[in-house]
Amino acid sequence: MDRKKISDGARLILEGIGENPEREGLIRTPQRVFEFYKEFLGDYQREPQKSLKKYTAANKDELIIVRDISFYSICEHHLLPFFGKVHIAYIPQRNKITGFSNLVDIVETISHRATVQERMTSDIADTIKDALSPKGILVISEAEHLCMTMIGVKKPGSMTVTSAVRGILRNQATRAEALALIKQ
Repeated sequence: MDRKKISDGARLILEGIGENPEREGLIRTPQRVFEFYKEFLGDYQREPQKSLKKYTAANKDELIIVRDISFYSICEHHLLPFFGKVHIAYIPQRNKITGFSNLVDIVETISHRATVQERMTSDIADTIKDALSPKGILVISEAEHLCMTMIGVKKPGSMTVTSAVRGILRNQATRAEALALIKQ
């Protein structure tokens, strides 16, 4: 990550809006902006599927669900945050499962990139699909976008929902069961 480019960019924004970057409250702002991006986007090159560990456990085509995984991301259109929850449901194949924390880690890794919610949701589903080859997977992301809250339509509390469905979870009855368990 390029400290100078990010710090210089923050300084240019401050100057561009008419602020004095040398003002007491702003002197360290370019450095703080860099530190934020370093922490939040620091794993940008990390491949999320590498953190997913596979285990063998008896499973008779039963759903495994982790819901209400909090996330924060940055909209690539405005560089403003969007945040909310991700729900993951999958049905293992050949008894191959992963740890619940591995699913949370995938959400964390993928959400800590400049992206759009639709791609983030799909990338989470595809990462799990590629790593585990489950019979089916459903990923739902619910988020509030600050670009809708602060600018444009200015509608605080508006939630966007995206989903990615793969494999046998495309079956209406199976998907309905997963959705009912997620929305409990």
